[in-house]
Amino acid sequence: MGSRIMVEVATLGGGCFWCTEAVFNSIEVVLKVVSGYSGGRSEDATYRRVSSGRTGHAEVVQLTFDPEVITFREVLEIFFATHDPTTLNRQGADVGPQYRSVVFYHDDAQRRVTEEVIEVLNGEKIWKNPIVTQVEPYEAFHRAEEGHMNYYERNRGQPYCRLVIDPKILKLRERFRDRLKSA
Repeated sequence: MGSRIMVEVATLGGGCFWCTEAVFNSIEVVLKVVSGYSGGRSEDATYRRVSSGRTGHAEVVQLTFDPEVITFREVLEIFFATHDPTTLNRQGADVGPQYRSVVFYHDDAQRRVTEEVIEVLNGEKIWKNPIVTQVEPYEAFHRAEEGHMNYYERNRGQPYCRLVIDPKILKLRERFRDRLKSA
């Protein structure tokens, strides 16, 4: 019998899901990354509706990972290091509640770890302003339309990818080189 892989799921919103997906698709030990929407009503979970900023959804990624290989705390360290958690409903030029920084926790342990990590990071004063990342209970995940999956991999030459996502990937490579997939 082969060894059994433990799995845990994390649902994170760090602005545009294209960016967050590109970051976590680069991490060797993350088993699966899916872009989607969380935090609003299911009937409103389409890109067009969510983009209006009026549905209550955030653009998120849902990660599946083995917590014996990478912990939820380590996932959060990568998450916080690769977006600005101090801007309310905004990541750069992407503005609106759909771009909010949010952790949708799946259980009480994830909630506690998220609150601890935020407290530590605020104490370290890495950013000029305090972290405004929302910590909300997970209710549902709605997979994004197929055209949004692996967007960065399929569109690296697009201006958005070069100007917005590439700098996040560079930051990831500098800080988390030991966690990256082999080229």
